[in-house]
Amino acid sequence: MRPVCLVLGAGAGIGGNVGKRFARGGYHAVLCRRSDQEGLDQLVHEIEDDGGSATGSLMNAIEEGAIENTVAEIEAEIGPIEVVAYNLGAQIGDRALANTSLKQFEVGWRLATFGLFRVAHAVCPQMEERGKGVFLVTSATAAVRGNKGQHSHAAAMGGRRMLCQTLNAEFAPKGIHIAHILIDGAVDAPDTLGKMLGPERFRQLREARGQEHDGLLLPEKIADTYWHIANQHRSAWTHELDLRAYSDTAWWNHA
Repeated sequence: MRPVCLVLGAGAGIGGNVGKRFARGGYHAVLCRRSDQEGLDQLVHEIEDDGGSATGSLMNAIEEGAIENTVAEIEAEIGPIEVVAYNLGAQIGDRALANTSLKQFEVGWRLATFGLFRVAHAVCPQMEERGKGVFLVTSATAAVRGNKGQHSHAAAMGGRRMLCQTLNAEFAPKGIHIAHILIDGAVDAPDTLGKMLGPERFRQLREARGQEHDGLLLPEKIADTYWHIANQHRSAWTHELDLRAYSDTAWWNHA
């Protein structure tokens, strides 16, 4: 029975590439995303064609019981969840306070913070019993800097970061490694950044900063870092780090 890497938010960018990397390392990748069954099936096929093992399912993480039921089914039918990659985004766009509805603000919190709490609540007891486990939590610049128009995202990601710290304080001594990974820059991902910008602007950005310029974060290289963190010796665990392209200005140096 292969150990399981559960990826929540398994799109074509970071999440999908993390699933591929862990499948290459001998894990069974369970890939969950909110929409696009065709894209999910393609991702599973790519992993299997590469000799790996994977399954995929559409899941609305906001829906009551969805995360909990998924975790229970995996543990009962597939195998022990040794790694969780929590990659659900919570970006609702650049909105002034007056244009941010109560529902929009709440959705950001449910995806960024409450969802992470729910999966930890469901998985950590089993990990604690087994004496090991890893949580790799994708985060964003908004977790450490609140910008204009980012009321929902900054509050949600700030909460995600603090939740990672409290989980670490409780569970690291029990052998569970929680890492908060801050993505400080634009990721070369067509189904996230590409959708936000639109096809033409995304193409222009890739031509100007991506491809041979290495100015956009490459999802497959991010996945290599996730793999490294998951395999660190416990005497030198990484609990928080930030990733950015070499040509970007770090979040703390922006005006």
